[in-house]
Amino acid sequence: MDLKGLLDYLQPVIGFLGENPYMKALVVFVLSLAIANLLAILISKVFLSIAKRTNNSLDNKIIELLHRPLFWTVVTLGALLALHLLTLTPGLDKVLSSLLATILVILWSQFIIQILRVALRKLSQRNKTNSLIRKQTLPLFENLMFLLVLALAVYLVFTAWGIDMTAWMASAGIVGIAIGFAAKDTLSNLFSGVFIMADTPYKIGDYIVLESGQRGKVTNIGIRSTRLLTREDVEITIPNAIIGNTSITNESGGPHEKFRTGVKVSVAYGSDIDKVRQILMEIGESQPDVCDDPEPRVRFRNFGASGLDFELLCWVYQPELRGRVLDVLNSNVYKAFNKENIEIPFAKRDIYIKEMPNQTSKNSLDK
Repeated sequence: MDLKGLLDYLQPVIGFLGENPYMKALVVFVLSLAIANLLAILISKVFLSIAKRTNNSLDNKIIELLHRPLFWTVVTLGALLALHLLTLTPGLDKVLSSLLATILVILWSQFIIQILRVALRKLSQRNKTNSLIRKQTLPLFENLMFLLVLALAVYLVFTAWGIDMTAWMASAGIVGIAIGFAAKDTLSNLFSGVFIMADTPYKIGDYIVLESGQRGKVTNIGIRSTRLLTREDVEITIPNAIIGNTSITNESGGPHEKFRTGVKVSVAYGSDIDKVRQILMEIGESQPDVCDDPEPRVRFRNFGASGLDFELLCWVYQPELRGRVLDVLNSNVYKAFNKENIEIPFAKRDIYIKEMPNQTSKNSLDK
């Protein structure tokens, strides 16, 4: 229903006021205020109480947010009707009407942004593995949603003021193509960042190893780059385009964050292998940073060239503990083997002298 139709509908109410346009405009505006307050009471008292009885909290939030834009929409429509009743100049009437329409666009744009933000946060709390909207990708979708609503609001505001958007959109397309060619590397990082956030091959706090050998703890995942903190406390910033096109080993991934480390040691042939197994197991089980589940285990790996090769396998609670635990395990294995007289073989070279040079040969060489 257009404004003229609304005025015809309200004619029986305002007809008794005579031909005074200012009185009619005042009555229409006051009537719109009354209707707006009535709707506000109806929403806050009736609809909200009904929504609170449901198990879904989203409808409660929608009704709460609907109160403000609906109230001011009715008031703004009343003001528009009042303006059409006044005998204003065409230019002033157009400016005031466009201004009120702009207010309506801003009010409902804010409402849509708030509703979409609440819905996105609700979806991100489901924590489903294959869900596209998660806590990691929530800022991305919130910003994308804001930009789309903002673009639509700008278009409606321009339309309300009678500005032709065709030339603007054509210019924006040409500028967009130019920017795309000039900033293709930046756009590549941007799209890679979007895919990383959506696919989540790693998260903040994970220890990852890149194909180049760089290893560190993920401290930040941005749209353009990812930051790693190495064991040397050096922060590395890696463009997302590089990470998106390389192989990544997530040491914190899998069903848990535990990480396996191993101590490889050789013992001399003839050693009591049962005693070796017992010592290695006791060393693994006695360390506080070694997990009880999975428990430590010992493997007889190989018959080496100069000894029997064993490996003590232990799981630590976090990948960053690997170096410290390996240092303690190596030290304890060496001390225990020395105490139990278990030889750790090492490379030996025996030199045999077939014969000593005679004195004649020596004198010849001296000459």
